[in-house]
Amino acid sequence: MAANENEKAIADEDTVERPKTREFRMPELAKEAGITVRTLRFYRERKLIPAPRREGRIAWYNEHHLARLRTIGALLERGHTLGGIAELLAAFESGRDVGELLGLEDSIVTPWSEETPVRLTPEELADHFSEDISAENLAASLDLGYLAVDGDEFVHISRRLLDASTDLVDKGIPLAAVLEAARKVRAHADALADIFTTLVRTHVLADVLDRTADEPPTAEEAERIVQTIEKLRPLSKGVVEAELSMAMDRRVRREIDAWMRERECGDD
Repeated sequence: MAANENEKAIADEDTVERPKTREFRMPELAKEAGITVRTLRFYRERKLIPAPRREGRIAWYNEHHLARLRTIGALLERGHTLGGIAELLAAFESGRDVGELLGLEDSIVTPWSEETPVRLTPEELADHFSEDISAENLAASLDLGYLAVDGDEFVHISRRLLDASTDLVDKGIPLAAVLEAARKVRAHADALADIFTTLVRTHVLADVLDRTADEPPTAEEAERIVQTIEKLRPLSKGVVEAELSMAMDRRVRREIDAWMRERECGDD
């Protein structure tokens, strides 16, 4: 008898359509988020959360809404105003998808970059940069490709770049200035990459590239291209690192010499 009841219960469960994600009515969502229903209505009116799913007259909220409410609460605790949060969320919504940032097109060579992406909640990102988090800086980071949006989170393209940016801001440099410098560094880095690829294209692979302009390369030609690019990888990195190190040495010496001359003139 008990076995038959268990089998019937299992059969009944199989006929029930299970929701793909957890959903809440408004009072349930407010309770989960630790806020009042009145506050939730206010956030919805201010368009700080997306519209709910409607089923007749019933509004259904999901875990995405809950995550958004927790983000709003965390940013309020960090001193952000609702107006500032609204601007941040608007920039967040307009951000590029993580697939656009990290997705690489099919290639016969492996990526040169060895960077490790970092996943961050909006509040974790705010912890990195404190009061420097603004809609303008967020939009600039998205535009540079430093950040991408993945659901309710951000993905930063590089752990090393994130740590460097955080350290510079901690030392008193405004995040806006760091991002502007990053834009200039990106332009110079692109120019360096163009120099190296032009050298190889012109002097090493010209015959292969000319022949394969209108047709796919043969297996042997593809292997030659791959091997050439793989050999270029450590060479180009070594040249750039050496030149940058020497350039920094020259610039630091000039700055120190100029400072010493100013002091000597002041003493006179």
